[in-house]
Amino acid sequence: MAGFPEVRPRRLRRTPALRRMVAETSLRPSQLVLPMFVGEGLTEPREIASMPGVVQHTRESLKRASAEAVASGLGGVMLFGLPETKDATGSAGIDPAGILNVAITDVVAEVGDGLSVMSDLCLDEFTDHGHCGVLDPDGWVDNDRTLELYAEMALAQAAAGVDLVAPSGMMDGQVGVVRRALDAEEHAGVGILAYSAKYASAFFGPFREAVNSSLVGDRRTYQQDPANRLEGVREVRLDIEEGADIVMVKPALAYLDVLHAVREAVEVPVAAYNVSGEYAMVEAAAQRGWIDRDAAMMETLTAIRRAGADVILSYWALDAVRLLDA
Repeated sequence: MAGFPEVRPRRLRRTPALRRMVAETSLRPSQLVLPMFVGEGLTEPREIASMPGVVQHTRESLKRASAEAVASGLGGVMLFGLPETKDATGSAGIDPAGILNVAITDVVAEVGDGLSVMSDLCLDEFTDHGHCGVLDPDGWVDNDRTLELYAEMALAQAAAGVDLVAPSGMMDGQVGVVRRALDAEEHAGVGILAYSAKYASAFFGPFREAVNSSLVGDRRTYQQDPANRLEGVREVRLDIEEGADIVMVKPALAYLDVLHAVREAVEVPVAAYNVSGEYAMVEAAAQRGWIDRDAAMMETLTAIRRAGADVILSYWALDAVRLLDA
């Protein structure tokens, strides 16, 4: 009949089976990494008010959660340690008996090769001023002195048994320093997941509660300006030159254009961090009945994959797997 369309894309949307068959983007459990927090001295898990469903773990509950992650087929876990005592240099992050390092050993013993165990390599959880490095007499983060401590921290995490260290402080040269330190001490098999394009974002807000942050002020002198896309690609390329095995864009949702540009520019795996604020917004709206939580969650993760992420760090990792398996 004249005037009707000859091309009808809706034919391939008619049934769930047809939609699955022609889907351009897929999401697998092995592409998901679950960030987890472990608190020194906790006797039971502590809920994080701004991140419903997420907790600060005890060492024992962390091991149970890691076993669940293995059983669910997740690709990995990212560990953050919360010490009872902080100081100006973040010494608890380097101490072999510090909470993050003993937690790495706990989880590796629990999961073996069934899960990639990753650890945040940064001082912000361990410093009493809350910055990602040590401060000079004028209160600025001292880039090169901080690098020395990152090297020590990397060796402590490698000795604890980690698979991938994740330098996240956005110090210039951090990946190269960590790589050289690991190689010099016969830890050449330990990989580096670099927080390469990490922006000074408002979406990190709930994370401050999650890690008991002591930060006053902001991190704009070392994390990237949200206005800059090309700078993000440059930072990624520098990290690859220094030895990064995986590069990451953080946050994910407000930076999908950066994520896409990075994926187009490099040949190593690309990760993205679906951060605390992105998680909390959906959870808060869902609690008020304003949004379908599960649908929004899966749409968010699919968008991050579609933009180019090979690996996604998300607090929804386990919940997403349950829906993928349904």
